[in-house]
Amino acid sequence: MLQKFNPKNSSIYIHVGGKLLPREEAKISVFDSAVQGGDAVWEGLRVYQQGIFCLSKHLDRLHASAHALAFTHVPTHQEIKKAIAETLKANGMTHDTHIRLTLTRGEKVTSGMDPRLNTKGSCLIVLAEWKPLVYDNDTGIRVITSSQRRNSPQFLDSKIHHNNLLNNILAKIQANIAGVDAAVMLDDQGFVSELNDVNIFMIKNGIVYTPHADSCLHGITRGLTIELCHELKIPIVEKNLSLTEFYNADEVFGSGTMGELTPVVEMDGRKIVNRSGEKVLKRIQEKLHSIIPRYAETLTH
Repeated sequence: MLQKFNPKNSSIYIHVGGKLLPREEAKISVFDSAVQGGDAVWEGLRVYQQGIFCLSKHLDRLHASAHALAFTHVPTHQEIKKAIAETLKANGMTHDTHIRLTLTRGEKVTSGMDPRLNTKGSCLIVLAEWKPLVYDNDTGIRVITSSQRRNSPQFLDSKIHHNNLLNNILAKIQANIAGVDAAVMLDDQGFVSELNDVNIFMIKNGIVYTPHADSCLHGITRGLTIELCHELKIPIVEKNLSLTEFYNADEVFGSGTMGELTPVVEMDGRKIVNRSGEKVLKRIQEKLHSIIPRYAETLTH
């Protein structure tokens, strides 16, 4: 499923380094750390009619990632919210919008890897676009298993929501070549970790399972899904899960801000067959939609 360009986004304004700029003028320096080494952190935000979903949770994670990477002069929650509000207002956006929130380490005085070369503080980018959900949650998606392993904490901790996404991009390239929508990424032990862009769950005999978040991101929607299972009295278990278990699941789905809860209908050529007949995923999807107002945050311009 390739995202398509929306002509409405041709004239959007983007917040870069404290300034609202037209799309064609929104740029960062060639000396910025994001250019020099992918040295940045990011969050994806979804704007519904009721507000921005889980905004504070996302900002908490952005700050945690920036702290782990020892960023300096990081904007506060209120400063980031102000930039988001200004961006949405400039574009007249109130719904059906995706925000790519990026915080780079900032501009360097000269090309190099050393963070001490960054003397101007971090750079905030608020990119808001008119964009539907990335996946069709009615038809679902097809996936293959990538040979590219997900990072474990001994290499580059996936709990840091960083911009160095080559690990995931290589997996996505394999999915593209295979003609499917996404790739399953395994951890260094061969257990399922997540998809190249979202977390993953499976359902078997009425029980929901999801991999331990050792080599994958602690997704915001992943965490909410676990909470909703508890509210619905649906058993939920975090454990090591093999591909064989996923192949034989009754239902499989991905969870993420850009796609909500998306059914996986095929893995490595194996159809996901619901032998139990229970529609557990449907119950969780309906519950998620019902709680959007509870977690949506409105901003004043």
